Amino acid sequence: MKNLIPKEIVNELNKFVIGQNNAKRSVAIALRNRWRRQQVKDKLKDEILPNNIIMIGPTGVGKTEIARRLANLTNAPFIKVEATKFTEVGYVGRDVESMIRDLTRIGYHIVEKEYETRVWKDAKIMAEERILDKLFPVPESKTSDEQENERIEKTREKLRKMYKDGKFEEKYIEIEIDQAQNSTGISIMGPIGGDMDGAGDFINDAMSSLMGKKKKKQKTKVKEARKILIQQEAQKLIDKSKVNEEAINRVENNGIVFLDEIDKIASSENRGGAEVSRQGVQRDLLPIVEGSTVNTKYGIVKTDHILFIAAGAFSKTKPSDLIPELQGRFPIRVNLDSLSTDDFVQILTHPQNALIKQYKALLQAEKIDLSFTKEAIQTIAEKSTEVNTKTENIGARRLHTILTQILDELMFNAPDVDKKIIIDDVKVHKSLDKIITNEDLSRYIL
Repeated sequence: MKNLIPKEIVNELNKFVIGQNNAKRSVAIALRNRWRRQQVKDKLKDEILPNNIIMIGPTGVGKTEIARRLANLTNAPFIKVEATKFTEVGYVGRDVESMIRDLTRIGYHIVEKEYETRVWKDAKIMAEERILDKLFPVPESKTSDEQENERIEKTREKLRKMYKDGKFEEKYIEIEIDQAQNSTGISIMGPIGGDMDGAGDFINDAMSSLMGKKKKKQKTKVKEARKILIQQEAQKLIDKSKVNEEAINRVENNGIVFLDEIDKIASSENRGGAEVSRQGVQRDLLPIVEGSTVNTKYGIVKTDHILFIAAGAFSKTKPSDLIPELQGRFPIRVNLDSLSTDDFVQILTHPQNALIKQYKALLQAEKIDLSFTKEAIQTIAEKSTEVNTKTENIGARRLHTILTQILDELMFNAPDVDKKIIIDDVKVHKSLDKIITNEDLSRYIL
């Protein structure tokens, strides 16, 4: 995070997201401001609030991808939440605090993985000793005969060399593994429609701690046992309290919550029952975005400096339909553009995870060399634009359905086809023209 200036953040986002320069610029500034805040030494640091953002634009134009890639750049705890999850029939949605508990869980696993990496070398050595003890048990205490002890040690070294040379990979040994559930086998659920990571999860953890983890013996090959034993030894070497502390700190200062479909909880002028429910969700979200404390199984988390990025199409509502208090907590608003034919061409070819690159990689597994002509790519982009115009505009997601239709026969018949396949614009037209000209078909097939 320290080394990423806004221009570099935008350059990294350009590798995966086409266009939407205003949105990239806004999130890059918001991300850099988090690092800048942490450099402030006095009490003013706590007063500097995050630049929460609302992204406004149709589906499939890159809103989620921008937020997800932003989190990946900094290895920050990230969670995507649909605002509609908090408002279902009769307002039996999830507790809004559940997104912070889920974010903290993600943060914990990120930090735990980092700590495991630090102790991996030592854990591997300890696991190796356990495997050798299983394969060739040695006396628990040394004998008084020095020559005998020396012989045992030499034998052990020879066996260790054979182990490292992979001579025992297929041999079976018996190891103990932890059961996933508590020893009673009972799982305490939270209230119906509530969040399982709430009271129910706390009770489950408490019962597991009191009764101990249930263990079972299992015979497995050395090559599989090694992974399990290294994991077990790594867990023993990790200081869980430090992991908890670091995870909470990272969530509080680096965490990103992506609130999708926020337009669905915006209230229009009508004052029906559904509108009351939507306003209720907004008022429940407000303290979380505003800054509050949430109890999690890892400790108390303050939400004051978590970055919230909201997104919505706002086709039937507008951001001003949100309650004023919530609007005020999202000071940055960015409009995302609909995608053009030229954008589709770029999306198909330019990003590191471009769709055409993905299909090439999939068919490479069948030893098939797939390629597209420039004319074919242009035609695919034009057809995608055409279908989006005639039916629902689902943005770049339309490219998935178009390519699936074009490659359907090839994907089904592989590997029993030619090992070199070239998709040209003739094949594209042949696959799509009949469907696209029939609006009823295009609505359901594409």
